[in-house]
Amino acid sequence: MAEVERVRVSPNVSLPMPVVLIGTRLGGRANFMPAGWCCRANLAPPMLCCGINRTHATPGAIRETGTFSVNIPSAGQMEATDYCGLVSGADVDKSTVFEVVYGELGTAPMVADCPVAMECRVVEVVSLPSHDLAIGEIVAAYADPAVLRDDRIEMDAVDPLLLTMPDNTYRSLGRELGRAWSVGRRRAEER
Repeated sequence: MAEVERVRVSPNVSLPMPVVLIGTRLGGRANFMPAGWCCRANLAPPMLCCGINRTHATPGAIRETGTFSVNIPSAGQMEATDYCGLVSGADVDKSTVFEVVYGELGTAPMVADCPVAMECRVVEVVSLPSHDLAIGEIVAAYADPAVLRDDRIEMDAVDPLLLTMPDNTYRSLGRELGRAWSVGRRRAEER
């Protein structure tokens, strides 16, 4: 077996991440904060987990209300999304950046123009050294009919905003490479 050269790098490595807008109620108004550290945490019931630095106002709002939303902005919403990350909801009213809607929970503001939005009820907040990991059960999910194909969300139509670090660059989805749980089937059958 050939030896592969490797160079040791910082252990603070990040994978490409979807950018979401976390919606909370802060000071009686809607507030949105972009986050890259958000992923699926459980299948049934469906849950998400979002890592949020405690220096932000959002973790306190999540703890206070017990709810939050996760909105998936499109690449066309990059500027407004980035703006929400440059200013703090503790100092700036971000409720007017987007059209705000509420769903079933009534306490988790969502961005009306985001192609996909989910309302979450807090299951647990885990305090890590620098971040809170908010785990929320998805109580309801909403999608723009324009991004649905056969009643399923089509990510190419959503055109989600992605973030890569440490270069701090926004990107969009690339080309489709193959179907998951399918392209490796030949190898599995050969075993």
